[in-house]
Amino acid sequence: MPTETTSGPSDFDFVIGTWQVAHRRLKDRLANSQEWVAFPGTMETRKVLGGLGNVEDNVLHLPEGSYRALAIRSYNPAEQAWAIWWLDGRTPWTLDTPVKGAFAHDVGLFFAEATFQGRPIKVRFTWSRVTADRLRWEQAFSPDAGANWETNWTMDFTRTA
Repeated sequence: MPTETTSGPSDFDFVIGTWQVAHRRLKDRLANSQEWVAFPGTMETRKVLGGLGNVEDNVLHLPEGSYRALAIRSYNPAEQAWAIWWLDGRTPWTLDTPVKGAFAHDVGLFFAEATFQGRPIKVRFTWSRVTADRLRWEQAFSPDAGANWETNWTMDFTRTA
């Protein structure tokens, strides 16, 4: 988590609305792959929990087929931090381990301990607001406790009407 945070319950207000998404994902993660797969999607986010959370509804159009997913976010005022869960429509009874973190200087960094293909890893989400109508999200994995990071998924968002 950043040491000097500016986090608050309005941190994710910039993502509220409807977006077109340009996804880019590594074909193979943590395998020294340089082959990226690009595909489109859509995303719509609305506030919940009286403004202390939001739900993001996604449609992802992968080459092998489309699916839906949710990001569920909640803000903890006592911790001044957020938790983000991912619910993949292909495995509808499994919530991913939440990443937790905060915003500092308009960039949100969120981390979790997880496993990937049976190996312990660290996960990092990075949210950045490029402009009012353009956003960026990145996911990275670290197999060595955060010494090295591999960015394996990016999403570039463009606001729709």
